[in-house]
Parts: sequence; structure tokens; C-alpha cells
Amino acid sequence: MTDATNAQVLAHKLDAAAGAFEQWNRLQPAGRAPYLEAIASALEEAAPKLVAIADEETSLGQTRLQNEMVRTVFQLRLFAEVVTRGEYLGATIDRADPAWPMGPRPDLRRVLEPLGPVVVFAASNFPFAFSVAGGDTASALAAGCPVVVKAHSGHPGLSAATAEVVHHALRSAGAPEGLFDVVFGTEAGRAAIVDPRVKAGAFTGSIEAGRALFDLATGRPEPIPFFGELGSVNPVFVTEAAAERRGPEIVSEFVGSFTLGAGQFCTKPGILLVPASAGLVDRLPGAVPGNALTLLNDRIRTSYASAVRELRDTAGVRVVVSGDHAAPDPSPTVLCTTSAELLGDPEALVREVFGPAALVVEYAEESELLEVAKVIDGQLTASIQGEDDDAIAAELIRLLAAKAGRVLWNQWPTGVSVTYAQQHGGPYPATTAPGTTSVGTEAISRFLRPVAYQGLPQHLLPAALRDANPLGIPQRAS
Repeated sequence: MTDATNAQVLAHKLDAAAGAFEQWNRLQPAGRAPYLEAIASALEEAAPKLVAIADEETSLGQTRLQNEMVRTVFQLRLFAEVVTRGEYLGATIDRADPAWPMGPRPDLRRVLEPLGPVVVFAASNFPFAFSVAGGDTASALAAGCPVVVKAHSGHPGLSAATAEVVHHALRSAGAPEGLFDVVFGTEAGRAAIVDPRVKAGAFTGSIEAGRALFDLATGRPEPIPFFGELGSVNPVFVTEAAAERRGPEIVSEFVGSFTLGAGQFCTKPGILLVPASAGLVDRLPGAVPGNALTLLNDRIRTSYASAVRELRDTAGVRVVVSGDHAAPDPSPTVLCTTSAELLGDPEALVREVFGPAALVVEYAEESELLEVAKVIDGQLTASIQGEDDDAIAAELIRLLAAKAGRVLWNQWPTGVSVTYAQQHGGPYPATTAPGTTSVGTEAISRFLRPVAYQGLPQHLLPAALRDANPLGIPQRAS
């Protein structure tokens, strides 16, 4: 297609999304549940075909991809339950009160309402769960927002096939045309995020790409919210007592976590802080497997090789396990430095390496863990391997809670459960919107905005705010 034709196709899809919003927004929240269920069922039926395509394009393996499909279907059905219950609307009713201490209070009623069409940028490393029909799409549709997905170049065939499954499911269920669509190409994504018909963006990927899109979204004549998940090293802090009592176990679990999925998880523990006196670094050469691991695509291979080389060549860094990082299928690499070096140049040493590499940081005094916690930037996760009687634990947790969206105790960050209390976000550069999450039921809140209605008669109020509560949802009334 020519550039002009591509622009016309995008304009047509965004026009359709804007039109669909007028219909989708009028539907009561519980009425969206059958459409989410329809997508989930259609994906289940098409799973064998889609998994085969995904494996051909990503080499992630049938088992991993089948499990990811289960997660994708579960997310859709979980959001169907969320909209049916209606708690997410935050319906709040303050009835008129002439005796209110601040003066007579009018009748005020507040509820969350959808933003409008959303552009979702699919991720490379989760071709189902963070892609065309993934969590961003599910939560935006549940919120009442049409979705235009910018497909990832790492799995174009899968993106097209998944989109066709979703299209067919929605058409069969009677959804409005334009409720969901997909576009391809970097320029289409950039054009969509600045289009006035788009009211929010969601992204999972690199800091560079995410920041560029964030700048476009917020630099528009009408700035829009941009929910970007960008980068994280997910540091793990090992106390002296934990190293002494569980050293070999910690090393083994760390290796399993940072090499899981060839290190291509945004929650990979990229930094492990250990006491120098425990000798845990000496255990790593025997614990790290030397097998080759397949990365997702050539772009990631190139970026990985460059990132490992730069970190390896940084002053104060030595090689503990020399993986073949420049090979098409690299083996794991482990580098080592000291907390003194890290504190002296955190910008150079606290950096994400997307792939099977990690940096071990040895400290001399346990108090250095607190100093490191103070200098690290925003993270998706921060973990502590400790003992219940560690004197440093409470202060370390307090510091890490200020830097990360999820703080773990004696667990590893690579598992991200899709549930109600999950928080998958964090201060920049982990995300561009630290008050939100991209995993779990609270992800729906990204695509909603509050509206207060003052003094309206009952029949003109949104159903969620009427005294009769025709939707049967939770209401906070005073």
C-alpha cells in the first residue's frame, strides 16, 4: 500500500471505532460480558491453530504458548465477571444534606465512565497475553472503550490470525462494527496515538519506544493518558542471614528465574545483591546452564548482544559466567560488581538487559542494601530474600515500596498472577503511569474517568447512580 492508502485505512478504522463508542458506551456494563465471553470461547476453539502459528514466529514452544493462551482466555472471562458485578464503577451517592458541616450539601453522585477509543501497542514477548487479545484489549473493552491494536512486528501472522478470530466472535455476537480492529506498521501506530479520535494509549515494550509514544500522546493539542510499561531490572536483595541459611537454594532459584523464557520477561530479576562473605558468586558457574536459548527475533538478539557488551565493559564489572551473548541463540551470562561500584555509578550499572543475563552485586556491610535501595530508579518489582528476624527488613521494605509497584518476600518476581490485588506497574521508567496496573482487575481503571452528577432527577441519572439501583451493583451512599 502507498502511504496515502495506509492513512485512509487507518482513518476508516478510527472513524469506525469512534462510531462504535457511541453504541458500546450506551450498553450497560453487564451487557459487555457476553462479548468478552464470546472472544474467550472463540480463542479456545482456535487455540491449536493459533499456538502453532505463534510457535513458528516466536519459537517460545508449544507448552509455554498453550499456558499463555489459558491466561489470555482467563483474563477475558475475569473482566466479564468484573463488569457484571459493577464494583469497578465506584458508584458513590451523597444525598442532599442541609445540615452538612461545610454548608448545605447538594445531591452529588459520582461514577466512572469510559474514555473513548483506545490504541493498544502489542508486546513481543507475550504474543497472546500482552498482544492482540491480551490484557490491555480485554480491560479496555470491559471499560466500554473500542480498541485499535497496533500489531507487533515480531508475530505478524499470529496477529492477523488472532484478529480474525476476535472479529468473527464479535460479529457473531452482534457487536457494533469498529469495536475492535488491528493495524500494522510503526507509522500506523504513531499516527493513531496522535489522532484526535483516540482517547488513550497502552504500551508494553522498550523505554526508547515507549517514551517516544508517551511524548506524542502528551504533546498533542489534546493530551491523552498513555499507559506505558517500559523497563525494569527487578532487583533482589539478599540479607546476610538468608545467604547463610539458604545460600545454595537462593542461587538455584535465582538462576531459574533470570533464565526463565530466555530472560525475556519484564519481571526478570536482573540484579542480585548478596553479601560478599557468603561466597554465593562462586556457586554460580556450577549453577548456570550452558545451553543455548532462543530469543524472539533478530532485533532483540542485536539489542541483547549490545547491552551485555556495554555492561560487561563498564568499569568495575567482571565476568562470572561467560555466555556466548553474541550468538544467534545465546547461553546465559552472569556479571559481577560491588555495591560500592553501583553506588558510584548507578546509571551505568542499574540497566535492563532483555535476555538471559544478570548482574550480581556483592556488598560488604548489610547497611549497603539500604543505600542501594535509595539510588535505584522506578521498578516493576523489588524482592527480598530474608529471614523474619532480620533487623534491616522493615526499613528495606519501606524504601523499596517507594521504588517498586510490587514488593516480594522470599519469592521470585517472574510470576505475575492475574488477580484482584495484583499491581503490575511502578514509578518511571518502569511505567509512565505509576498509579495504574496493566495486570489484574484494576487494569480496567486506566480507561475510565470520573463524572459527578449534581442535582439531577432520578430518571436522568445513569442507572448506576439511581436510588432504585436497577443494575444491582455496590453503591456507597451517605
